[in-house]
Amino acid sequence: MNKQDLNIKELIRIFDKSSMTKLKITEGDFCIDMRKETSLQPFTGENTQSVTIIPQAAAIQSKPKEDIAEIKSSLPSFKSPMVGTFYKAPSPGAEPFVKIGSVVKKGQPIAIVEAMKIMNEIDAEFDCRIVDILVEDGQPVEFDMPLFSVEKL
Repeated sequence: MNKQDLNIKELIRIFDKSSMTKLKITEGDFCIDMRKETSLQPFTGENTQSVTIIPQAAAIQSKPKEDIAEIKSSLPSFKSPMVGTFYKAPSPGAEPFVKIGSVVKKGQPIAIVEAMKIMNEIDAEFDCRIVDILVEDGQPVEFDMPLFSVEKL
């Protein structure tokens, strides 16, 4: 075991004990990306965490904003009001709020975006039919990122 391995283990130990949920350090072609995973399950006193160390070349890139903007270009969409994690259902294993083809009324919950461990319900802005769900369950979303393509009713 070399000195760098010991430093990484110490960094992981400090990160696990901290209140931080994300940490990314890049130096040259080396990258360490650590994230604490949270879930929608009721709090049980246990903390679910994971740490991922990946070489920078193997880092997974998200779709560029331009690709997302081209999806269903002529249809209106509901967009994320914040940065966070997208969830289709109110809890793991529960039925999703909506499915493709669902008819929803203005003010009806259609998804959750978790931000800073707070679950924020996303409500329909107008009466519509869900044409497409543009993000996967558990996927990080950005502010103003399209979540659903819809058809106004």
